[in-house]
This record gives sequence, structure tokens and C-alpha cells, in this order.
Amino acid sequence: MADAPFRVLFVCMGNICRSPTAEGIFRKVVEKAQLSERIEADSAGTLDYHRGHPPDPRAMQAASRRGVDLSELRARQVRKEDFERFDLIIAMDLENRRYLEDLAPASHLARLHLLLDFADASEGEVPDPYYGGESGFETVLDLIEDGSEGLLRHIRESAL
Repeated sequence: MADAPFRVLFVCMGNICRSPTAEGIFRKVVEKAQLSERIEADSAGTLDYHRGHPPDPRAMQAASRRGVDLSELRARQVRKEDFERFDLIIAMDLENRRYLEDLAPASHLARLHLLLDFADASEGEVPDPYYGGESGFETVLDLIEDGSEGLLRHIRESAL
């Protein structure tokens, strides 16, 4: 029997902008590397006020321009069992990472990271584009693409 897939969960506040974008972009990076059977991705929010909703239309349009379809994704809230199910839980910013640290069992804290910890050109946080204009979604995509490439390198070096 084959080994279980390596699972990554991307987390932002509402799960309608950054984390579904990260899920879609990361899946594309994994597919390009021909590792889709070995690596799975999902996304969730720390809050549940968008539960069941599709990603923000602006996020879907920006991702679509880069060949990524987010239309099938639906927002959900992080659950305690996610800390058991996922090998890495990737927050988009410090506020959401702190929420995850408070929720996570102490034995699983090492699974928590910021996406841009893996980026080559960036440090810090993926900004929330929700209240900004279209350019904010493009900036988020640039940061997520950089972080996703680095994250895949990390997984290949440490887990595959």
C-alpha cells in the first residue's frame, strides 16, 4: 500500500481570498511538479462567517488570469481535527497564526508556519486584499506563487 499523501492546509481569516487562492496556486505548482498523487492541499478560515461561500469574485478572476480555477472551492472554518489530518498548516498572516497556536494541541505547534517563511523574495505576511482594489489581489498572487514554490521545495527536501 502506498504511503499516505502529504497534506497542507492554508488558513486566512474568512477563507474567501488568500487561503483559497493559496490552495489553488499550490495545487497548480504541485501538479506542474507531477506530485498531485503525493501532496494534497485544502484551505480554511479562522472565522466561520463565510462558511459555504465560494471565493471572492475578485480572487477568482485574478487566479483565473493565471490559469487557476477556484470556482469549486467553498469556505469552511478550521477544526480541531485539522491538526491531526494535516502535516503542515500554513497561515497567511500573524493574526491567523496566533489563532491557530491557541487552537492547536501543544504537540502540533511545529506544524504551523507562515506561507512567506518559504518565499524567496518576501518576508512577513500575505496582506488581506478584501478591502482594497484589484491590484491587491495581484500582489497577493505574486506573494503566494513565491511562497508556494518555496513550500514545495521544503516538502520535497524534508518529507518526500
